[in-house]
Amino acid sequence: MDTYDEKPEDRPGDSDDPVSRLTAGAARDEREDQAADDGVPVPGPDGAAPGGAGEAAEAAAEGGPAADGAGGVVDASGPDRPDRPDPDEAGEVERPMERGSPVPEAADPQGAPSVPVADPGGAISVAPRRGMAGLSLRYQIAAALALAVVAVGACVHVGMVFLHIAPSNTLTKKHGRAIDEWIYPEFEQNWKLFAPNPLQQNIDVQVRAEVLTADGGVRTTGWYDLSALDGAAIHGNPLPSHSQQNELRRAWDFYLGAHDTANRPSGLRGALSEDYLRRLVVMRLGREHALGRGDAFARVQVRSSTTNVPPPRWSDEKVSKTPVYRELPWWSVPESEQSGVNA
Repeated sequence: MDTYDEKPEDRPGDSDDPVSRLTAGAARDEREDQAADDGVPVPGPDGAAPGGAGEAAEAAAEGGPAADGAGGVVDASGPDRPDRPDPDEAGEVERPMERGSPVPEAADPQGAPSVPVADPGGAISVAPRRGMAGLSLRYQIAAALALAVVAVGACVHVGMVFLHIAPSNTLTKKHGRAIDEWIYPEFEQNWKLFAPNPLQQNIDVQVRAEVLTADGGVRTTGWYDLSALDGAAIHGNPLPSHSQQNELRRAWDFYLGAHDTANRPSGLRGALSEDYLRRLVVMRLGREHALGRGDAFARVQVRSSTTNVPPPRWSDEKVSKTPVYRELPWWSVPESEQSGVNA
């Protein structure tokens, strides 16, 4: 059977097999090599001599018309050949392989990245240093010293707080004054929050005064709730002052610790606590403008109002909501404190 009597899709160069996608000249060369080994001549496409058929096939492979043995023109895209993709439609036309052209290397199926080769004459890049390692030696020394100072200060502070809250011992007896100077007033510690019965009451310190008026009369002011005034000043303030938070409370605790329930001094600090609390309330009354023009304080009286903290809604506990008052005796105001300004 003649070679070109086969079906068009079975001809060399017209199938999807990458080996069969060869030009007509390349196919002819392969047939000629095989025929030369067998000693059989290879006929051309129309039974013509092998040379004429080879020229026609090479011309057809290059995309141009080729003359057949009768002088006719054979179109490479004729009906005897399957349709080739249009360059405009397919985007590109697959170019035939030429004899002697290098075969492209196959891609690595594993997809392993290529290893870069260092330039023998160049320097190898090093990752930049970060943190303290990226600083110069001078700044590293400064940073190390700063960290050391912070660490030493933290250790000293923790030690002072421990000695402050620890039971009396040799160190606290010998260095108690230094410990108190470090702790008070900012770092004061107490156990009221962690006591078996923590404080569940609101204690307000209130004061009133007896005023000598400018026309020679005497009048008594109403009760000033100094604790409520401090609470209003603290509420909504992200950085309240230490005096607003603790000054009045500490003065009241100082008085209670130095007196019994009958308001009698229980030690040598009784008189000192009375003077401290009196001077404080007179100064606060002066800030609240309790005096008129030409007036002066004659006496002041302090009391506490204690109310129980209401239990939560889910609790069945019942507590009294009636405040309990503790009134102190009237204290005369010295002449140096009567104006309320220099108190």
